[in-house]
Amino acid sequence: MPAIPPGVADAPRAPFVTLSALWLVLTGTLCNLRCTHCLNASGPDEPWLAPLDGAVARRALTEAEALGVREVYFTGGEPFLHREILPLLETSLAMAATTVLTNGTVMTDALAGALAALAGASRYSLEIRVSLDAAEAEANDRVRGRGTWERALRTLRTLDARGLLPIVTATEIADGAGAYDRFRALLRGLGIAKPRVKILPVFPVGRAAGAPGVRLTDADLEGFDRTTLQCAETRVVAADGVYACPILAGLPGARLSDGALAAALGPAALYHEACATCHRTGATCRNA
Repeated sequence: MPAIPPGVADAPRAPFVTLSALWLVLTGTLCNLRCTHCLNASGPDEPWLAPLDGAVARRALTEAEALGVREVYFTGGEPFLHREILPLLETSLAMAATTVLTNGTVMTDALAGALAALAGASRYSLEIRVSLDAAEAEANDRVRGRGTWERALRTLRTLDARGLLPIVTATEIADGAGAYDRFRALLRGLGIAKPRVKILPVFPVGRAAGAPGVRLTDADLEGFDRTTLQCAETRVVAADGVYACPILAGLPGARLSDGALAAALGPAALYHEACATCHRTGATCRNA
């Protein structure tokens, strides 16, 4: 793990307003893929951020429900590699709208059927976000690995066939201008009547990190409503503690608590270059 970066103590802060969204970094950085731009450098090797124990995840869900959470997100790594993913989703769907972020390459018909059954039994929505990085196989597979585009498309069809309208999530890294329209056309071509696409900027973290970039100052935020930042109403539970941002989970400069959600409900330091990207673009990792 990297040392706590300089400047955290003097960084501007985002206030905590309310817990609208809880993120669980369910598999830590364990993933079956090694994407070239991965924001937390996930992969199939020994994860630098450990998977989340099921008991810890359930405790976080219980705490979040008591705090009035409205959305829960399961991420990683690849969350469908976690052996308790289905019972944890059942627990989550009993209390809030729930989303799983997946690369779409480990979905099976049996798993899709189980997800559809969970969704059908819940009063809350279950969303599945499938990551792609281009609307064409060659460009996508340069980033995600050979064959990943075809496997993800199979997952999109499988989910749609079971009434689970998928959301394609992409970054700006590969597809450039017009990406949104190309993804919508791709989804329509798969027979998905209500194509949904979310495109995120490239954040300077993980394998996308480059030379040190711009960091926010209080002067940069003068007149800016800091409560509009995602970290004002989001908390993230990972194996080593609680964070305000899913992109920065695992980085000690971002850690707010060693365990309990209630201890992490204070201001969050906007110390990282990725914070400047959120401020500049208005980006949010949530579905909205």
